[in-house]
Amino acid sequence: MMRKGWKRVSAVALLGTLLIGCAGEEDSIVMAPVPVVENTFTPESFWSSNVGDGVGRYYSNLTPAYEYGKVYAADRGGEVKAIDGETGKTLWTVNLSEEKPALISGGITASYSKLYLGTETGELIALDEETGDLVWRINAGGEILSKPLADESLIVVNTSRGELAAFDAESGEERWRISTDVPNLTLRGDSSPVAISGGVFWGMANGRLGAAFIENGNIIWQQTVASPKGATEIDRLVDVDATPVISGSLLYAVGYNGQLVAIDLRSGRPAWKRTYSSTTDFLVVGSYLFLVTDKDHVVAVDARSGTELWQNRDLEYRQLTAPVAISGYVVVGDAEGYLHWLDPTTGEFVAQQQLDDSGIAVAPIKADDAYIVITRDGRISKKQTQ
Repeated sequence: MMRKGWKRVSAVALLGTLLIGCAGEEDSIVMAPVPVVENTFTPESFWSSNVGDGVGRYYSNLTPAYEYGKVYAADRGGEVKAIDGETGKTLWTVNLSEEKPALISGGITASYSKLYLGTETGELIALDEETGDLVWRINAGGEILSKPLADESLIVVNTSRGELAAFDAESGEERWRISTDVPNLTLRGDSSPVAISGGVFWGMANGRLGAAFIENGNIIWQQTVASPKGATEIDRLVDVDATPVISGSLLYAVGYNGQLVAIDLRSGRPAWKRTYSSTTDFLVVGSYLFLVTDKDHVVAVDARSGTELWQNRDLEYRQLTAPVAISGYVVVGDAEGYLHWLDPTTGEFVAQQQLDDSGIAVAPIKADDAYIVITRDGRISKKQTQ
C-alpha cells in the first residue's frame, strides 16, 4: 500500500508543484521560470505527426525508437505507429488495446526485426517491425516501466516487483529470472538493464547495482550505490532508477539519496564516488559525464575522476528529461515543452525551443544527422540544427 501511495504522489508531481507531507510538515517545490536565452541557432523542422493521445500527465519513460530507417512510437493507450524516417509518412498503425487495455510504459526497443514494449499491466509484447503484426504477448510478472534490453537473442526486462527476467527474443519463452528485495516504499520507475561481454547490469530499488551473466542469470556481483538514511521511509528512499552507462572499462551508476559511482567492470569495485542524487538517465561523452540531479540541476563531471566541471541551476524543478548529445550540444526537455541547449564545456545556454505546452517527458533521440522529439500529447517531429 505504501509503495502504491508513493507512486500516486509521483504522478501528481508532474503537474509542476509537489507537496510531500511528512510528520505534519510540508515542503513546497516551485518550478524555476523559463530562462531568457538568446538563440545562436534555430532548429529546422522536417516533418511532424501524432501518435494517439501520448502519455498525458502520467509518469512515463515511453521513448520512441529509430531503426531500419523508421521511427517507431507509441502512446500509453496502446497505439503503436511506424513512420518513414525521411518523409514522415505513416507506414502502419496498430492498436494493442482492442481486446484489453495495454497501458504501454516501457520501450520501445527495436531489434531482431521486431519491436519490444512493456506495459503497466505486466505484459511484454513483441511486434513485427515491418508490419506491426503481433508476434507474441506474455505476462512478465510485474510492471515494466523502463526500456527492455535486447542482447544475446534475449529480451531482458526489469520489473517493479524487483525481478530481472529474460525471455527468448523469438518465442517469448522465459529463460531465467532474478528476484531482489524491494523496500516498502520506492519511487515510481525502474532502471533499464544494459549489457556487455556476456554480462547484464541493472539498478535496484534497494540502492544496489547488480551484475549477472546474461546467458543464465547467475549473479556476478552487487554494489551498493545508495544506503538508507534518516528516520522516515521517504528519507530512506534509495532507488537506482537511472540506466547504468558503460564506457570503456567503467560502469557508471547513480542513486536517489545516494552517489554517482564509477565501477571497474572486471572487479566490481568502485573507481570513484561522488555525492549526487538522481533518478534520471545520464550521459557519458568522452571524458564528460552529464547528469540531471533530483533538483533538476544540470551537472557536468569529469568521467575519469568524478571532479565537478560545472553546474547549471537555472532549470531547477522544471522536471527535466535525461540529457542527450545533439550536434555537439547537451539538450534537455522540460515539463512546459521547452528544449534547452547547453554548451557542454561551460553549461551556458546557447538556444531554446518550445514545441508545445503539453510538456516533454522523454529526451529526444538521434536519427542520423537529425533528432526525433515527442511531446506528452503525442506530437512527434523530426528536426535538425542549422
